[in-house]
Amino acid sequence: MLSLVWCNVLLLTEADQYRQRYKMRRAIAASFRVFLRTARLAGVLDYHIEGASLPPAKQGCLIVANHPTLIDYVLLASVMPDIDCLVKAELQHNPFIKGVIRAAGYLQNAQADTLIPEIQRRLAAGNNILLFPEGTRTHPGEPLRLLRGAANIALRTGCDLCVVHIRCSQSTLSKQNRWYHIPPEKPVFSVTVQPRITNENFITGLNDTAKNSADPGTIQILNARQLTRHLTQLLTPKNSHPVGNK
Repeated sequence: MLSLVWCNVLLLTEADQYRQRYKMRRAIAASFRVFLRTARLAGVLDYHIEGASLPPAKQGCLIVANHPTLIDYVLLASVMPDIDCLVKAELQHNPFIKGVIRAAGYLQNAQADTLIPEIQRRLAAGNNILLFPEGTRTHPGEPLRLLRGAANIALRTGCDLCVVHIRCSQSTLSKQNRWYHIPPEKPVFSVTVQPRITNENFITGLNDTAKNSADPGTIQILNARQLTRHLTQLLTPKNSHPVGNK
């Protein structure tokens, strides 16, 4: 409905591109809230989200989250309507959602030459950008494996970071589960948005050897590796027991 109806309404009634993005993202957030509340009312799942107001306190932040389930973005976007997102380029060929992606102005990971400058421009404009640094959903029972994309973006743009922990009490909607595989108990999703980490804080915590190196390329590589390890530690759950209902 968003692709076939609301996108076309926006194209006909809203000439300003930024207003189009704003209205489409608000519509996406509203539709996600309806979906989640309907699922909760039907007893399919439950969820609680803590700290969703933290990133907007200061704009221009890179939000990094672990990615255990298929609806992680749904949970986050439902309470962060103005969030920007980096999506897979192949989704542009999906007839059901390509119109939504285009109207919402989401970034595509195939824009290699222009991606970093565009991310930097949007962060400078005050946008908060969501990124799942694993690149795919988490493999249950395995340690997190982060790509260096999030670290490279943070280092090259000089933006602040916000870490989000997402947990689910049951194994469902993961990489190994089909959407129709029903868990034995009602799954409870827990989303916790951590306090903002300023750029100065993680820059000063990087490896001294890298900072003292004479080769700028080596500094960038070592710093990206160090920050990726740090993000891995921050995104790894401190405990693994199932979350309770709230």
